[in-house]
Amino acid sequence: MLKAAGAAAGAAGIGTALTPAPAAAAGAYAHPGLLHTRADLGRMAAKVRAGAAPYTAGYAKLTANRHAQSGWTPAPQAIVYRGAGSPQNYRTLYNDVHAAYQNALRHHVGGDASHADTAVAILNAWSGRLTRLDGSADRFLAAGLYGYQIANAAELVRDHPDFDLGRFQELLTRVFAPLSDDFLARHNGAVVSNYWTNWDLTALCCVLATGIFCDDKVQVARAVEYFKHGEGLGSIRNAIPRVHADGLAEWLEAGRDQGHALLGVGLMGTLCEMAWNQGIDLYGYDDSRFLKGAQYVAKWALGGDVPFTAHTRKKGAINGWSGSETVTEAASVDPAMTRPIWAMIANHYTGRRGLPAPYVTRIAAKSAPEGGGGDYGPNSGGYDQLGFGTLTFTRDKAEGGGGGAAGPSASAGSAGSAGPAGSAGPAGSAADPATGARPQTGASPSASTSASASASGGLASTGSGDIVGWTAATGITALAGGLLLLRRRDRARRASE
Repeated sequence: MLKAAGAAAGAAGIGTALTPAPAAAAGAYAHPGLLHTRADLGRMAAKVRAGAAPYTAGYAKLTANRHAQSGWTPAPQAIVYRGAGSPQNYRTLYNDVHAAYQNALRHHVGGDASHADTAVAILNAWSGRLTRLDGSADRFLAAGLYGYQIANAAELVRDHPDFDLGRFQELLTRVFAPLSDDFLARHNGAVVSNYWTNWDLTALCCVLATGIFCDDKVQVARAVEYFKHGEGLGSIRNAIPRVHADGLAEWLEAGRDQGHALLGVGLMGTLCEMAWNQGIDLYGYDDSRFLKGAQYVAKWALGGDVPFTAHTRKKGAINGWSGSETVTEAASVDPAMTRPIWAMIANHYTGRRGLPAPYVTRIAAKSAPEGGGGDYGPNSGGYDQLGFGTLTFTRDKAEGGGGGAAGPSASAGSAGSAGPAGSAGPAGSAADPATGARPQTGASPSASTSASASASGGLASTGSGDIVGWTAATGITALAGGLLLLRRRDRARRASE
């Protein structure tokens, strides 16, 4: 299983000498404390009431989404299937999860209790019925993606008098998290590099969200340890294997395709944000390596040239079929493709930290105002992120940089940068003693998120649509859903099976 650090590691700050947030109660984490803290929710509500941009544009995206309506009726299933060869019904789950999240968020920002009631009804319905996730290897994607998402929806209504907290904690710990834990430990019986970066990251997000939601420090420590030192392609030095002299760091999955590279950046940002809100600094870990990787992907996705080092990964089943695949260059990109991932990342590094992030800032502006599930096409890829970052993550730049040597010293590319490299945000800040949450800096709108939205075309499905099936000599047929090959691109360079 995953390496378990001590219980203290789950609550300790990492990387840039930030003071960890104290527990909200003995043995507990701060709540709400996944993607949004109490301070975050208060900031959103106050800014929308004041009519401040770009919050109002972000809130308009939320209220216009069909999932954010209080009349949403859930359709819980006893077994959810995802993957070829199964009676796939996972769309029901992800649509209900996004409806729960959007209604819960709308309640906090707009104040209408009917939206909280709707979110609670959806979550209670699923915790009272769902017993198993099944299907091909894509079941691990379902566990990771919808596990972290449903935990975030529930975190926003955990204090609602009608919410069945105990039963929901059982849902996370018995249905979602075990699959994610097992994937990180055994990778579905495959060699550890068989699965691309985003597979590990979905599992890590679920494990971390479950640990925080259920006040389980061992789970949190497992996720943090794997992020730093895990063997799979989702750990930070495997996902971002090389840092270049210009301050950009190569994102491994840029050699696969644009959609999955964007997915991976969004998932790593999600992991970092949830950890940050509990006093764990993964954003700044390893000299802000994630910032350098996000900058690389942003520049590339905007159509810029980026270096890429040829990479060969081993594939196949342990003691069974095996092979390898070499990727020699970054994939071609469609500059119009987007996912709602950039506002969160840009506002951490420029808002909290006062660091330059020119490419991330530019792509965040291009993508604003960010929507959520239902705004990016009907396929599952359009529901991989919870979204609405323009509303939820916009914040001021850190005043004066602050922090000095205690903050990150990373260079993240200099072209068009603003703000002093090496300056930091809340390095010496104390956490809020009432909530245990990381203190937030200012809340007025950032210029980087005021641009009009770009076209939001549909995104490709994360899993089954890209699968080439094969059967391992060991008889592990479930791997058929998990071997993802490079898509055919303009430049024919996919290694043959």
